[in-house]
Amino acid sequence: MPRFFVCAEQIKDGTVTVLGDDAHHISRSLRMAVGERITVSDMQKYEYECELTEFLPDRVLARVIGKEKSDTEPPYTAHVFQALPKGDKLDSVIQKTVECGASEITTFQSERCIAKAKEENEGKRVERRQRIALEAAKQSGRGIVPTVHPTVSFEEALTLAAKSDLPLFCYEGDGTEMLPAVLGRFQKSFCADRFPSVSLMIGSEGGFSLAEAQRAKASGLIPVNLGKRILRTETAASFALSCLVYALEMSCDCEKRL
Repeated sequence: MPRFFVCAEQIKDGTVTVLGDDAHHISRSLRMAVGERITVSDMQKYEYECELTEFLPDRVLARVIGKEKSDTEPPYTAHVFQALPKGDKLDSVIQKTVECGASEITTFQSERCIAKAKEENEGKRVERRQRIALEAAKQSGRGIVPTVHPTVSFEEALTLAAKSDLPLFCYEGDGTEMLPAVLGRFQKSFCADRFPSVSLMIGSEGGFSLAEAQRAKASGLIPVNLGKRILRTETAASFALSCLVYALEMSCDCEKRL
């Protein structure tokens, strides 16, 4: 069933109003008709099964026939901090991290970044990246549309990441713990208390410098190792998120069923 996201204000008295590109997509691209059904998310973790009732020039109306809480969101919020990669790799990072459960994505500039953010183009770039996140959210059945933030400095990224309950700094150098060991320490309390927030910092193609790793540790981030193999920058975030899903979502769900 086609999925669309609307603001909560667009759902009133049992009727959903779909506007803009989504309305055009329903009527022109999908060529749907009155009586057909769509799924609508209010971006607040509720979704509605709706029946199309009316096609107008600038909108499509649908009648709500069912409402339930979305069960596709992880029981935590995951904020990915991705060092700017080369070329179009960031498109893939956004798409795959949204599919793996990220709720926010922030790019940052690190010492070894080859790509450089240009302030004059940042607004258009963020708008484009947000569209990628929206399409990935639709495709993967998310209950929310993850937010893509403008690029920040390394120091700003550290400050933001350190505010989370589990701030992870993914690093292949010395002085790290294996990610499963870190997650294992938190797993029991997480399952009981619904661990609220996790942050992941991922380096660029050249990784992090030793000085950056030291600053991250001094800021309160936990240096973690993602295994024996070196992952590409466009792979690391989705790999780490998959580990989170297994340890803090799937394992907890299994325990509840036992």
